Amino acid sequence: MKDFLNNLNNSQLESTLQMDGPMIVIAGAGSGKTRVLTYKIAYLMTQEIDPFNILALTFTNKAAKEMKERIARIVGDEAKNLWMGTFHSVFARILRIEAHKIGYTSNFTIYDSDDSQKLVGRIIKELNLDKDQYKYKSIFSRISSMKNNFITPLDYENDEEMLFSDKIANRSKFIQIYKQYVDRCFKAGAMDFDDLLLKTNELLSRYPETLSKYQNIFRYILVDEYQDTNHSQYLIIRALSDKFQNICVVGDDAQSIYSFRGANINNILNFQKDFPDAKLFRLEQNYRSTKNIVNAANSLIENNQKRLKKNVWTENESGEKISVNKLLTDGEEGRFVASSIFEYKMQNQLQNSDFAILYRTNAQSRSFEDALRKKNIPYRVYGGLSFYQRKEIKDVLAYLRLLINFDDEQAFKRIINFPPRGIGQTTLNKVSVEAKKYSESDFNFIKKYSKSFDIINNSTKNKLLDFVVMIESIKVKLDSLNVFEITKEILKQSGLYNLYKNDESLEGVNRIQNIEELLNGIKDFVDNTEENDVSVSSFLQNVALATDQDQESDDKNKVSLMTIHLAKGLEFPYVYIVGLEENLFPSAMNLNSRTELEEERRLFYVALTRAEKKIFLSYVLSRYRWGKLVDSEKSRFIDEIKEEFLQNNVVQKSISRNFQSNPQYNKTGIRFKKPQRRPAANFVKIKSSTKSNLFDNNLSMGNIVMHERFGKGVVVSIEGIGADKKAEIKFDKAGIKKLLLRFSKLKIIS
Repeated sequence: MKDFLNNLNNSQLESTLQMDGPMIVIAGAGSGKTRVLTYKIAYLMTQEIDPFNILALTFTNKAAKEMKERIARIVGDEAKNLWMGTFHSVFARILRIEAHKIGYTSNFTIYDSDDSQKLVGRIIKELNLDKDQYKYKSIFSRISSMKNNFITPLDYENDEEMLFSDKIANRSKFIQIYKQYVDRCFKAGAMDFDDLLLKTNELLSRYPETLSKYQNIFRYILVDEYQDTNHSQYLIIRALSDKFQNICVVGDDAQSIYSFRGANINNILNFQKDFPDAKLFRLEQNYRSTKNIVNAANSLIENNQKRLKKNVWTENESGEKISVNKLLTDGEEGRFVASSIFEYKMQNQLQNSDFAILYRTNAQSRSFEDALRKKNIPYRVYGGLSFYQRKEIKDVLAYLRLLINFDDEQAFKRIINFPPRGIGQTTLNKVSVEAKKYSESDFNFIKKYSKSFDIINNSTKNKLLDFVVMIESIKVKLDSLNVFEITKEILKQSGLYNLYKNDESLEGVNRIQNIEELLNGIKDFVDNTEENDVSVSSFLQNVALATDQDQESDDKNKVSLMTIHLAKGLEFPYVYIVGLEENLFPSAMNLNSRTELEEERRLFYVALTRAEKKIFLSYVLSRYRWGKLVDSEKSRFIDEIKEEFLQNNVVQKSISRNFQSNPQYNKTGIRFKKPQRRPAANFVKIKSSTKSNLFDNNLSMGNIVMHERFGKGVVVSIEGIGADKKAEIKFDKAGIKKLLLRFSKLKIIS
């Protein structure tokens, strides 16, 4: 037995040594599933299994890269021969090899969601459909759902129930949009993300010899995060593993949180029905979190009816109880979290990167960003506009895409008149109409027929032909230059570089810096890619299949702000889970069935299990919605955690005020003393004040007040002194009012 196996506990070792036949590993949070997968692959290779015969599927490129590096440290350079990567990257690789069988070239374009949505929007416009009735994002989402469930336009058209459903929903033209979208992608030589799975399924089902070929190649198949697989992925895995049945799936049903992407929890729940001879292993020892966190998470997830049995435990220290914090408003919540982070950093000599703020929706980040900036605490928001989605980057990538695929409709339309060449939309519309008559792409039509096309004047024809000549002059260099050198040629010949270089505005400076960073990234790809393929096609595939978690931060010592969905797979010593209110978390959109509610609960379970040492939960009594302060109710999920694991606190007023004159507080507004435990789950209610003489400093920003005429409101700002002191107050019903305090007869509620 190899020495590296000595690093495994008994459960991990048992599942690692199991080589043949189907098996499922139910891995609790923080139980070392990545270690098991890594060591299992390494062990297979030490047992003389050819790495070319091992397929390992992950959900991020980052995870695949890290696993391959760890395997290489055990078994050496042979690890480079593994088929390892995300579902999409591995199947894109297969499709490049086999593309001709399904009518594509090996240089097919991969559309990202932005490309796909724009194409759907263009089709809706061309069909003269009501854009409010047919919202392009929701239509594309529905198309994606159809593909993930392996429902083609033909299947859809023959399904009377779905057609009737569309008719009732006043979207009877959906099938036309779906058919046109599929047709336009095919003619453009393009696949979207869902096609990478759909077309692989099509390839394996239509060509038995191709299925047999890859069954013989992939004699051992390992799948990470199996609970997140969709129906299309499930079909591929079943087909590929059918011959040898040496399939190992690893996952945790309690962390199945991606149904909105098509993930089907039944794939993991029913694995033993699909493979009756499957062996079951459980990884239940948590190495990440304290006993209190592990037990709290267990007590929460026990409320789910649909789950696989396991008992997660840990030998780690007991740790602190989970801090539950009741605040007045979302602004108060932001200030509380920022001050708490500052305090813990100072008292414990911690790094910014030790902290994470997790929320249900991206929109919640604002109050925390504001508060962190005021405390000069650096942070990074995950899930915003990715580098490769920025306009100037997409411009450059569009030129690269058109170089290798003249049929790429989206790329052509993006760059034909950028930088501006005096080619108007009217001209492009005429070109598109004529190109369809010849069954050609717009680019190829210009190249072949534009000279005899007399609807366009000669000056404009020359501009179109100049563009074609430029693209073709760079294309001839594809075989002799790598992607870095080709990109430099594009920037020079297209005029993109000079366009941004001559723009001295802040936006122009940022764009030229981003283009420089793109070149740096391309150079790094050329110098360090494992595939020895430094072509434009290889680079574009690498970019197209990158995920949010594959992006590295330039400065890692920052507080992390992200949605809980993005936090899956990550861990932090200190975690703030915020916005724990009914209709926010759990989301109001997911309260229509037990299935939806249970997924929301699993999402909260994922949030809890990201923490190593300490968790802070927070909720507010009122939150701004569309500019109006509305009352909020504490999330049911807090009460579902057993009381023995919680420490309930009340932050009575804005933590940015009372501390200055109160010796219990330090500069950050956090008490030096640990707050006393409140009885049971009942928070101490804030006493009302009946003071109405407000010439002193009792009234502060953030106070909730009551006015005889305008009702309840929150103090937004205060100005002036003495008898001239005024307060700007946002009332629930009357809106914003500015009142002279000596006449206002306000009562401070809190």
